[in-house]
Amino acid sequence: METNETVEKIKAQLAENPIIVYMKGSPKLPSCGFSSQVAEIMINCNAQFAFVDILQNPDIRSELPKYANWPTFPQLWIEGELIGGCDILTEMYQKGELQTLITETAAKYASEDEKNA
Repeated sequence: METNETVEKIKAQLAENPIIVYMKGSPKLPSCGFSSQVAEIMINCNAQFAFVDILQNPDIRSELPKYANWPTFPQLWIEGELIGGCDILTEMYQKGELQTLITETAAKYASEDEKNA
């Protein structure tokens, strides 16, 4: 797949999903410790989130670090903005900042869904 196509695919995923995690494996079957930790944090935040298994998407696995200017996975994106990886999310979660961010984002999109229904 062309680099530009992959970047367009990433942009589309970010636009369509207010909360998305790029990770190794899935939230139920993570393929690395860091992805497992982030999935657990997201589940503990009661977050409704999309995910992309980068092991199944080698094009995204190679392009996203360049696009994001962030070399590692997992990556949490909220409203098209990179929030960070495992260490940052763990720290934000321990301070209660991540829960607030996720709750506010979810509420914003829930009310939009109700308007569109």
